[in-house]
Amino acid sequence: MSAPAPASGYDALRELALDLRWSWHHGTDAVWRALDAELWDATQNPLVVLHTASRARIERLLAEPGWRDTVDAALEEKRRHAQSPAWFQDTHPAAALRNVAYFSMEFMLAEALPIYSGGLGNVAGDQLKAASDLGVPVTGVGLLYAQGYFRQRVRQDGSQEALYPANDPGQLPIRPLRTVDGEWLRLRFDFPGATLWVRTWEVQLGRRRLYLLDTNDPANLPAHRCITSELYGGGPELRLQQELVLGIGGWRLLRAIGLAPEVCHLNEGHAAFAALERAGQFCDDASCSFDEALIATRPGNIFTTHTAVAAGFDRFDAELLRRYLTRYAETRLGISIDDLLALGRQRPGDRSEPFNMAYLAIRTSGAVSAVSALHEQVSKAIFAPLFPRWPTADIPVGHVTNGIHVPSWDGAEADLLWTEAAGKERWRGDLLGVEQAVRSVSAADLWDMRSKARPTLITYLRREHARQLAEAGAAPADIAAANSLFAPDALTLGFARRFAPYKRPHLLLHDPERLARLLLDRDRPVQLVVAGKAHPADKAGQALVQQWTAFARRAELRARVVFLADYDMLMAQHLVRGVDVWINTPQRPWEASGTSGMKLLANGGLNLSERDGWWAEAYRPEVGWAIGDGAEHEGDPAVDAAEAEMLYTLLEREIVPEFYDRGADGIPARWVARIRESIASLAPRFSANRAVREYTEKLYLPAATDYLARAADHGARARDLFGWLQHAAAAWAGLRFGALSISAEGAGARVTVELQCDGMSPDALAVELYADPGTPGAPPIRVAMEMRMRPGEPATDGSLLYVATLASALSAERCTPRIMLRHPELRLPLEMPLILWQR
Repeated sequence: MSAPAPASGYDALRELALDLRWSWHHGTDAVWRALDAELWDATQNPLVVLHTASRARIERLLAEPGWRDTVDAALEEKRRHAQSPAWFQDTHPAAALRNVAYFSMEFMLAEALPIYSGGLGNVAGDQLKAASDLGVPVTGVGLLYAQGYFRQRVRQDGSQEALYPANDPGQLPIRPLRTVDGEWLRLRFDFPGATLWVRTWEVQLGRRRLYLLDTNDPANLPAHRCITSELYGGGPELRLQQELVLGIGGWRLLRAIGLAPEVCHLNEGHAAFAALERAGQFCDDASCSFDEALIATRPGNIFTTHTAVAAGFDRFDAELLRRYLTRYAETRLGISIDDLLALGRQRPGDRSEPFNMAYLAIRTSGAVSAVSALHEQVSKAIFAPLFPRWPTADIPVGHVTNGIHVPSWDGAEADLLWTEAAGKERWRGDLLGVEQAVRSVSAADLWDMRSKARPTLITYLRREHARQLAEAGAAPADIAAANSLFAPDALTLGFARRFAPYKRPHLLLHDPERLARLLLDRDRPVQLVVAGKAHPADKAGQALVQQWTAFARRAELRARVVFLADYDMLMAQHLVRGVDVWINTPQRPWEASGTSGMKLLANGGLNLSERDGWWAEAYRPEVGWAIGDGAEHEGDPAVDAAEAEMLYTLLEREIVPEFYDRGADGIPARWVARIRESIASLAPRFSANRAVREYTEKLYLPAATDYLARAADHGARARDLFGWLQHAAAAWAGLRFGALSISAEGAGARVTVELQCDGMSPDALAVELYADPGTPGAPPIRVAMEMRMRPGEPATDGSLLYVATLASALSAERCTPRIMLRHPELRLPLEMPLILWQR
């Protein structure tokens, strides 16, 4: 490959500004600060800085000795990095995987590109960045929102106001996606009564790309131009329109630019229409039916669910889908609209049942993944209705626990400590040796990191709080008082997240006077920063915002507690780098994973959290604190009161004393020991580096191999499997269990059962004994039964004999024979949920 032509000074700066690797690499921060320090600090958007600076100023800086060299070196390093091999290329050089298409409604990449709301976008953005670091061939697909998610302003009375500033594409680090002849790539849709034009955009993130679609095309009807105006806004029809653009439009975009991903990763059910379009394109390519195409493409689709309650999935009225998808189903997929609707229903023939996007994702995917170990169990229960008569343990949901992209969230102080301990490239490989390296850091260095990070946070808090007070019209004296907010050496607590009732922001305020006494202790002061938005339609959440702002504005508390409005990515980065203890109080098990507490780990912050989501598998007494009993209580007010008591007691009796218990060297030895254990054992484990490597080896690589096998020779194996499944489904009704007998055999037991399988080959059946485990968490008992010849003449009724031997007679009494289909390529029960139990 020939080297790129040398760039002019301005072009070099523009190329650097358009690669969002600057959001975690920070190698060009000094360049943008030199152009306009105030604007850079306010926006963290190099393209805005570049567009705002005069050409004359840019030319003067480029003429300065050393400055142009810095720009050229940064550009050379960026290009070299983009072409260099990484973990994936070194570890899996012969992999069949060439590309993963990662679909998500939102991506949190940088505040310069505000197209996110919260946790879902956080996970998507961090995984895309980690894929860049690791060289995993992932391509993101999302939507470009004209306004993004709402911005929050808190009025003088504490009420929340929702604001919707426009995203100017010319000021975002994106560029139009163009064809080889320079034309802007626009996709054409047939929408009811009109043609819809969808524009496409490209975002660069180091080695990876994110493609965005929007409908704000002048050729569209006004209503259609607004389809991508707002994230999670409007009613069901607007949401359906957005998801059609994302899924169908996103897959068409990939085809238009010549990408043919082996794997399609659906980050939540919002993107499930991509699986339909993928199958439709396979129909065209292989000249096959939709059913055969779905069999061929399904192994290459992966569905990650983030929802902890069944009501959280998008559902659409059947008539709405008929209006938008009847023509698509008939002309694009070659099926009826009723066949399409059946894919999104628990009971396919129930015309009154709404269409569920999560059900569509499950019925078109070859693997389903939850986002924590606890969430796997929750998801199995949620999706159990799709797999009737299957035990919970067999519901086809696994998990890959979320992780955060550490270089995006660690502060300068933490980065320095990690670099000295584990090297600059620590988050770009397999993390071997990282834990041990961090364990060797001295207590003095760990405490020095924390002692420097906290004042950095306080400087930000004072500046931001004063700005927000001025914006709200506060008195000059109150604005001036913000400059004395917090003390640089006091224990600093943080609580920041979406203000939804299930996250229980009220728990810490259960006894406001007790909390006030804790904060105002003269000898062991505590300070608290709170931030968070409530959805504009969530009145209960907005009331919680108002309660917290009223508490923070109490005259005696103003130096010890602050509520910051408009919680966003930039604010979160400041908070997680300086807070000593992060408090999280969701109602278990509604926090599918949670990532905010993970962001403290590398920075030396500690967690005080409900045993929910990721903390349910991370918590040990050596790394932090937990509330709750590890059980679900359905929002019982008595449980809220009890857990609030636990929260206060832990703070008063353990956390505050431990922070202030200093040795002769001024270091809190027990506190620092906890920091070391948390950093060393948890930060690597709950990083996006680990999560993306786990996705790659556990899901992406097998999915690519299986998809390519089924798709080969125009889907020949998929056609064979489809025919086999049709025959099996037709013959299933002829299966019947006969007599069951249990006899002693040594110290164990011999179980024998008769089976009649008219029209079904025994080779197509798996017969086994099954029993639920006797203890929670233990695996079920599963013993394969073998077909045996009858002694003497075969049975006149054509039945077969199956036998298994168990070591325990007690186990034999608990076990029940069952029959499933058996095929070397079949994914059970995702692709065929048939099962028969002996009664």
